[in-house]
Amino acid sequence: MNEGAGATPEIVFVVARGDNGVIGQDGALPWHIPEDLKHFKQLTMGKPMLMGRRTFDSLPGVLPGRRHLVLTRDNTWHAEGAEPVHDVDAALALCADAPELMVIGGAEIFALLMDRARRIELTEVHRSPTGDVKMPPLGPGWRVADREMGGPDIDFVTLVRD
Repeated sequence: MNEGAGATPEIVFVVARGDNGVIGQDGALPWHIPEDLKHFKQLTMGKPMLMGRRTFDSLPGVLPGRRHLVLTRDNTWHAEGAEPVHDVDAALALCADAPELMVIGGAEIFALLMDRARRIELTEVHRSPTGDVKMPPLGPGWRVADREMGGPDIDFVTLVRD
């Protein structure tokens, strides 16, 4: 939790993952689940989101009511409505006053921040789609703090690490 100037936001992953670990296919989600999209909006509204450039490019446009920080190695990259950042510490500095930084992908960004994340808002999609992007391994120390059914073949799971 942020406690004023100099603090850093809690890093929270927001991700939908198939039973086979797949999170993406050809630059898009491998499913269209309205309940998950509604849940994503609820979790991220009013908060800064950090994503890689390919994830930003996969969005239908700038999502209203959220700050878009895009981690990219390209110093010339820019897009209307997005704030390019070139390293994680720069992203954290830009949103130091926010209680949470919502990390929305992709896999490289999740892997880069895995050691710093304290919470994962995971949509478990009970399907095994074909995909070219998988969620990196979570590693030790995660526990389920909450689970609820989100629809006929999805569960919303909150994982935390102390």
